[in-house]
Amino acid sequence: MSRSYRQALNATVTGVTIVTTRVAGRPFGETVTGLSSLSDEPPLLLVTVTPALATAIQTRGEFAANVLGDHQADLAETFRGVEPTFAARYWWPVSGGGLPRLHGAAARFECEVERVHAAGDHVLVIGAVKRAVRGATMPLAYTRQGYTAPLAA
Repeated sequence: MSRSYRQALNATVTGVTIVTTRVAGRPFGETVTGLSSLSDEPPLLLVTVTPALATAIQTRGEFAANVLGDHQADLAETFRGVEPTFAARYWWPVSGGGLPRLHGAAARFECEVERVHAAGDHVLVIGAVKRAVRGATMPLAYTRQGYTAPLAA
């Protein structure tokens, strides 16, 4: 089933997001394609992350979901790695221990952890949205094992 399951998933189109948090001055982040709105009232967001990032998010109690712009496929690849580089040119300075935020993102959501659920080899994190900002760029999409920009409406 795994092979046919993955092949069928390749036919879907998803947005690309880097989920970040910061614990004891150290930034954590990874590329995810699992991001979904759960509720408008109250505003709730669902992200699907690895157990390692989930642990950091639970420790901090909050996270940011940076929806990548259509020009940021290189960042998506950078944050697929085990130890991503938080290069200064990509991130806003974080003062007072704030959450890492991405330059040029199509959108950003800052959330407090509402619930966490283990699910297979990933963890579902539900966040109560405290701040949402829409950027000026079109979002990056992922389908058939590659990145693309959605067609403009």
